[in-house]
Amino acid sequence: MNLKIAVLPGDGIGPEVMKQGLAVLDAIAEKFGHDFTYDEAICGAHAIDEVGDPFPEETFQTCMNADAVLFAAVGDLRFDNDPTAKVRPEQGLLAMRKKLGLFANIRPVATFDCLIHKSPLKDELLRGADFIVIRELTGGMYFGEKYQDNDKAYDTDIYYRHEIERILNVSFEYAMKRKKHLTVVDKANVLASSRLWRQIAKEMEPQYPEVTVDYMFIDNASMRVITEPRFFDVIVTENTFGDILTDETSCITGSMGLQPSASLGEHTPLFEPVHGSWPQAAGMNLANPLAQILSAAMLLEQFNLNEEGGLIRKAVDASLEANVRTPEIQVEGGAHYGTKEVGEWIVNYIKNV
Repeated sequence: MNLKIAVLPGDGIGPEVMKQGLAVLDAIAEKFGHDFTYDEAICGAHAIDEVGDPFPEETFQTCMNADAVLFAAVGDLRFDNDPTAKVRPEQGLLAMRKKLGLFANIRPVATFDCLIHKSPLKDELLRGADFIVIRELTGGMYFGEKYQDNDKAYDTDIYYRHEIERILNVSFEYAMKRKKHLTVVDKANVLASSRLWRQIAKEMEPQYPEVTVDYMFIDNASMRVITEPRFFDVIVTENTFGDILTDETSCITGSMGLQPSASLGEHTPLFEPVHGSWPQAAGMNLANPLAQILSAAMLLEQFNLNEEGGLIRKAVDASLEANVRTPEIQVEGGAHYGTKEVGEWIVNYIKNV
């Protein structure tokens, strides 16, 4: 298969983990006879420094002309520590989602038996947990009308029926492919926007009679993913709740460096690790590349290259079992492996298996 992939390394550790993700894709292409071509573009703080725009038009066109986007991370301490900055790296991420129509963020939460001890949760709570959080990505407070002066500020949490229906359709379809259990997370006891979410979900239930649907307030859901993670199969929620919930769930498996994601919608699909840019570690060969590598696996599976994606997952599992791990998840007394070394081990596994 020929795939044209837009590559957006971004900021901080982004270029380092991206390099390993691309090396793994190259190994897969060589082994299976595919042709993957890469078109790199700037975004985030890097793009602000270069052209004053965190998601410039040229980058947008690169994404639109590609079959898929492989993205790393954006963010820089210069902007984090300056609340008066008018242009920020994260604005590029929001613009990318909006302009590409990426309304559905898919974040799998899966456990690795050899890393259970790294989780803040007890073994008996976490072992066997395997669920997906689907976050609506282009509506709600992040995109609603905003205002701020010295005495007043507001963000409008607005949703339209078509936005809710399309993300619920995606969620019901994912549930049908899994254990046929969907949890709709909202705050319908307080928020009008949540009540519309719940109303539409209930209207859609008869279209998917095989799916068991339950409804949970966000505060309860935030507790249940910690105290009872095995309860869930597919979770769907709005933008702000989803942002918080997915950061929470990404930590329970032991490391944010293990969690990939996909963003799907109207145009080019995008695949990215859930971790941030970690600017403090940039260039230090410390960052875990596994989330970026697993995002590459999700990219391949989006194009039905399931054997290829499966081999990447097998290689990642093998690296963890062999204690080829970056420092934040290494066993006590284990050898030191950096970003580059972990990536190289996985590439060699793919080539030689």
